[in-house]
Amino acid sequence: MIRKDNSINVLGEVLSPCSDEGPVTGFFRDGHCNTCAEDQGSHTVCALMTAEFLAYSKYVGNDLSTPRPEYGFPGLRPGDQWCLCAARFLQAHDEGCAPQVRLSATHMSALDIVPLAVLQAHATA
Repeated sequence: MIRKDNSINVLGEVLSPCSDEGPVTGFFRDGHCNTCAEDQGSHTVCALMTAEFLAYSKYVGNDLSTPRPEYGFPGLRPGDQWCLCAARFLQAHDEGCAPQVRLSATHMSALDIVPLAVLQAHATA
């Protein structure tokens, strides 16, 4: 049985939902950036999609913008919020095209990969 890690954000508070509109996000597809041992990608960073980030993600091999109806995935658009893999977020940061993040909805496990200062530098309300 898959067990979720505690739903705590990077601020040490209860994890807020990342998105309750648009495509349902999260490893558990529950709208939260919850994680567990089985989540090898660490889908823990709640990010606000931008055209620049979506183009970057597609360029590096993770096409998040193209609809995939066979998986029930409508594709992401600028303005959508999505639980990103922490390593992909850090890679985008290093390349200068990281999206903004919601700290209240970013799981504390993201800190295993992304320094808090980096997340704070990209924080949005």
